[in-house]
Amino acid sequence: MTAKVRIDKWLWAARFYKTRALARDAIKGGKVQLNGTRVKPGKTLSIDDQLTIRKGEDEFQISVLDLGDRRVSAQLAQQRYEEDPASIERRETAIQKRRLDHQAHANRQRRPDKRQRRQIIQFTKQK
Repeated sequence: MTAKVRIDKWLWAARFYKTRALARDAIKGGKVQLNGTRVKPGKTLSIDDQLTIRKGEDEFQISVLDLGDRRVSAQLAQQRYEEDPASIERRETAIQKRRLDHQAHANRQRRPDKRQRRQIIQFTKQK
């Protein structure tokens, strides 16, 4: 554990982003907020800081528990932060909604493809 850790390095070490460059770009793009405000990638974290991280359609509300700057396994990385229970519930409902939307779109009728059009034409000409 170190005394000072840059936010981009911590996000990489906690496995929110695959590379530090991706973490830096997310911070610069306003996808990461520290205690409710936008920050720069060089901002140092402290324990009990509140982070809001938006990745795609998901939003994480976490509090920092450990300031490790080494990238470790996913199980150990999850011990570096604690996610807000309301955040977990929002993400789970959003995942369920996306899953249901996908199933609804998968079952809809589409236009006939080339083979089906040929069969329709052949069937209608026989009369």
